[in-house]
Amino acid sequence: MNSLLRVKKSLRTPIRKLTSCVSGMKQEKLCAKPRDRRGRGGGGGRRGCRRSGKTPPLRTAPPKDPTVICSYQADLEKERQQREALNAQKNAERAALRNHYRRKYQLSKSPKDMSHLRSVGGKVSLPRGLSKIIYPETKAKDDGFNLLSAFQGLSFNTARLRGRKHSKASTPTSTTGDSCNVMSMSIRVPGTRGSRHAFFGVAPQKALSTSVAETVVEGKLEGGKGAQGAGVSKGGVDGRVRSFQEIPHTGKNGWVNLVKFWRQDYFGQLHKHMERTFNTLGPIYREHVGTHKSVNIMMPSDISELFRSEGLHPQRMTLQPWATHRETRQLSKGVFLKNGEEWRADRLLLNKEVMMSSAVKRFLPLLDEVASDFSRMLQARVEREGRGKKGKRSLTIDPSPDLFRFALEASCHVLYGERIGLFSSSPSLESQKFIWAVEQMLATTPPLLYLPHRLLLRIGAPQWTQHATAWDHIFSHAEARIQRVYQRMSSSQGRGAEAGAAGGQYTGVLSQLMEKGQLSLDLIKANITELMAGGVDTTAVPLQFTLFELGRNPEVQESVRQQVRTSWAEAGGDPQKALQGAPLLKGTIKEILRLYPVGITVQRMPIKDIVLQNYHIPAGTMVHACLYPLGRSTEVFENPQSFQPGRWSNSREEGQRAEGSGFRSLAFGFGARQCVGRRIAENEMQLLIMHILLSFHIGVSSSEDIKTTYTLILQPETPPRITFSKL
Repeated sequence: MNSLLRVKKSLRTPIRKLTSCVSGMKQEKLCAKPRDRRGRGGGGGRRGCRRSGKTPPLRTAPPKDPTVICSYQADLEKERQQREALNAQKNAERAALRNHYRRKYQLSKSPKDMSHLRSVGGKVSLPRGLSKIIYPETKAKDDGFNLLSAFQGLSFNTARLRGRKHSKASTPTSTTGDSCNVMSMSIRVPGTRGSRHAFFGVAPQKALSTSVAETVVEGKLEGGKGAQGAGVSKGGVDGRVRSFQEIPHTGKNGWVNLVKFWRQDYFGQLHKHMERTFNTLGPIYREHVGTHKSVNIMMPSDISELFRSEGLHPQRMTLQPWATHRETRQLSKGVFLKNGEEWRADRLLLNKEVMMSSAVKRFLPLLDEVASDFSRMLQARVEREGRGKKGKRSLTIDPSPDLFRFALEASCHVLYGERIGLFSSSPSLESQKFIWAVEQMLATTPPLLYLPHRLLLRIGAPQWTQHATAWDHIFSHAEARIQRVYQRMSSSQGRGAEAGAAGGQYTGVLSQLMEKGQLSLDLIKANITELMAGGVDTTAVPLQFTLFELGRNPEVQESVRQQVRTSWAEAGGDPQKALQGAPLLKGTIKEILRLYPVGITVQRMPIKDIVLQNYHIPAGTMVHACLYPLGRSTEVFENPQSFQPGRWSNSREEGQRAEGSGFRSLAFGFGARQCVGRRIAENEMQLLIMHILLSFHIGVSSSEDIKTTYTLILQPETPPRITFSKL
């Protein structure tokens, strides 16, 4: 017992201090304080406590100063506030990082993240590590000038120039025809973006000429970036990725550029304008025309990087005049004008009928039938109107009207499953009006792309009226054809025949879509109309170029003919086997579309930030892969101006493998969003050329290059005249 009392006594003082510290209150006396250890007052002392049977009370500490207690509580509150502020800052940093990636990948905003940001006033002071992730271009401002650092990026190159020709980098030469040694010096000054390229040329007469390469508009120097050699990635001298604003451009004011386009007829020569601009500015440049902004590229490696970032639902430039017509007329849109999940769902259903190999096998005999009939029609015309001995007559004509009728006849046969008799001596007026409407629609589209469409619609602009009228006629033509197919299917079902089939024969894409019923009738009508509108000029025009190039390259023509004859004889009348055995025929079409691409650009909007030519391209930027400059670039093709179908053979391609080399032929686009009518167009053109080569020798009256013009598709200014001589 004594030991227990000693322990309690030793703990009294610490317990009193702890109790006073925590509560801040003076402990009440448990027993009366004895006045005298030996006295009787209050029954105190040890004896009093013992008599009551209680343990002696704890002695209380003297009262604490209230200011000390308040100070301690204030310190506790301050620490709590600091912890909450630190947690709020960390939550805001994480929210800022998440918001960055949500914007980058076009995701919806999070209310929780917005709440975290509001808790710190909407502004976050990020640590250096996070700041580098979100703002990679941010650099500390350097107001001073360091001579040593200014010369760190100094590089010297010498080039030998002759005559007055300028290189791609616009390097000046001497005013005389003598050669001059040119020293190129590139200097980057801190505090400025990019670099300035200066060239110092010293002629034999020791005259000194200087020039600074800047952003070039129409071949003239205007403050900006220097011209770059094609295919060479240009970064800052410090190795960093350059910003989007540093990309060379053709002028920042879109409306000024639009007026310039109209005055200088760039709409009709857009392909040539692109080629000149690439030669001047290098392999990448920005362009702003009216309401349209884009980044233009041409190198296969850059195009490869672009397509790798297109995502599950590739998005390309919307032809807004077409979309506005559908909206104002309350018509459904086809896959050409759709994006996102809705596009993908419709496109997968269409692919089964027009893109898969099983579908191609079904409609190939229909195309072969039309191509064979065209060849017989042309033979009869040559015999009737041609010159020379019977059986060896020749006829020189402009074949473009006949090729347009062939393309329309073939498209109708595949899509509607019926012939419309365009090879007769008097084609129907309805078909001629349809061809005119397609041409009018294509011609009025390019200028309308760069103007506010709702304004044109409100004021009733003549060009918009012409465009809308052309589309109205195209849709009315398609509506009539669809009604005929529907009536034919109904009558077949009434007779008890199998739906959509007549004696087991393929009855066209439209019948297949209507039988399966996976697409609504409005969507079927919209997609069939777009296929019809896009399947006439885009096939007939390349056929004109093909006949012209074969005519002025007789050696190539003969080699293709020999391969076609052998393949046709071995195929036994099977068009699919005949085409598979004639790779030069396929190479001929690819070579034509390299030199004369129907559409001069392929567009994509990347879903994530990418780097092209060492320039940062933000997600959602409209990027154009320009096919005309690509097809005629010496950086991509050997002897690009020559017509060589053999360059597309497998053995030749293997010898030219390089980064992005698979992206040299893109006339029909690439990937999930390539041309939906690609298989129809490719086989249609190959079969017609095959039948013509089996029956005729092709010649041209003039072997000079064809002048071309652009009206949404590339076509000859004047159709070439072709001579057909019977073999």
